[in-house]
Amino acid sequence: MDLCRHSISSEIEKRARRAAELALLIEGLMGNQQMRVGIWFYGLATALTGILDIVWRDFDASHQPIKSLGNNIPGQQILACVVGTLLVAAGLAILWRRSARIGAIASAIAYLSFAALWLLRYYTGIHALGWRIDVLFGISFGLAEQILLVAPAAIVYVSIASTDSLLQARATIAARWMLGLPPIVFGLLHLLGIRVFANIVPHWMDFRYFWAGITGVAFILAGVAICSGIKDVQAARLLALMLLLFEGLVEIPPIFVRLRNQATWAAAVYNLTAIGACLIFAAFLTSRADRERVGPAENLTMSHSDPVVA
Repeated sequence: MDLCRHSISSEIEKRARRAAELALLIEGLMGNQQMRVGIWFYGLATALTGILDIVWRDFDASHQPIKSLGNNIPGQQILACVVGTLLVAAGLAILWRRSARIGAIASAIAYLSFAALWLLRYYTGIHALGWRIDVLFGISFGLAEQILLVAPAAIVYVSIASTDSLLQARATIAARWMLGLPPIVFGLLHLLGIRVFANIVPHWMDFRYFWAGITGVAFILAGVAICSGIKDVQAARLLALMLLLFEGLVEIPPIFVRLRNQATWAAAVYNLTAIGACLIFAAFLTSRADRERVGPAENLTMSHSDPVVA
């Protein structure tokens, strides 16, 4: 009798172990797919950003405040085309494993450069317009937008360049704050400037102030969850979903009305880049969690199915 019970118990444990391994495998495959989708969003949107610079032969003032360096920069049109070409190359390079490291480095440099221009805006904007709260809020919003886009480039580079768990842990911490703080800034500005954001809500939607307010709260909650590490994967995925809804409801419709307006196109393209950033972060966290839960043999198998390859 005891032998029979032991046999049954052993069989149950084996089946439970197999079920757990299968669940981890499925979750890992889903994470890989999510990483690929995120990278395609991020890479193609980065390339589209460059194409907009080339087509208009100018920088998008809402995201690339080149005038922080002066109002009359010699060869600005040529510079816009050069930067646009680099963005196209970086965005396309990050889509394939052989060139992904170079693409990640180039993307990070580009978005850090735009962030530096926003930092200069604190001086030039205040110097020109004085200490105004709306000026400070606007500059902080633009700075946060660019910082958010640096995080996925760092994740892609580290996930390809090294399997060192310590380096990946440090990259996770850096990406967590770069991706988590901007939504908090967005949310606070939504609540403080609720009248402005209420006007962006589609005209056919009632209770505009409510939607602007609830959006601000959602941004703050997502940012806090990502920074704290509590339900961070779910928060990043839900943030991506919210941005995807924004894309269809808020960003794309104005393009048909202002077809020749660079800022309108740039806003829609930026939103796609941010969606990719959220998906990459969520997939990276999922992949690291899976590797910590499985044994060495399974870990080796998972490393061969690299989540960054597109």
